Amino acid sequence: MATVELRFSAQPEHVRTARLVAAAVARRAGVDEAVLDEVRLAVGEACSRAVGLHRSHGITAPVTVVLIEEEKSFSIEVGDEVPGPRGDGSVTGMSGRAGDTPAVGPDEPEPDPDGDGEDEMGLAVISGLVDDVEVRSGADGGVIRMSWPKTPATVLR
Repeated sequence: MATVELRFSAQPEHVRTARLVAAAVARRAGVDEAVLDEVRLAVGEACSRAVGLHRSHGITAPVTVVLIEEEKSFSIEVGDEVPGPRGDGSVTGMSGRAGDTPAVGPDEPEPDPDGDGEDEMGLAVISGLVDDVEVRSGADGGVIRMSWPKTPATVLR
């Protein structure tokens, strides 16, 4: 099982790099060419979501992207460090807990108190792009795990 790990500061300009790396590693791993655009878009959406969560909660830790090549599938895990599962076990949205107000710089917009809608929209887009998606959350942060089947290698005779 081959693994590539990418860590980047929670800045929107780094999302494009994560998308490009994910597509290149997916291609090398044997993901069908027709699916690479979906990989790019899904990773971009998951990374943008993680960047938004970090920025709205004032977290300076990097966003992590782990690309995993397994025998029959290729998986990508995008992790954030925003703590807190909700009672239903889903990933915490951008609003956080009641009473929490993250530090916001002068050039950054105020967090949307109803930011869960934006968070849910991002998760809906990812779900529409990827058949196999798992969203987890815990005290150490959240992870979106996405998997795609690998194209079987063609044997030349």
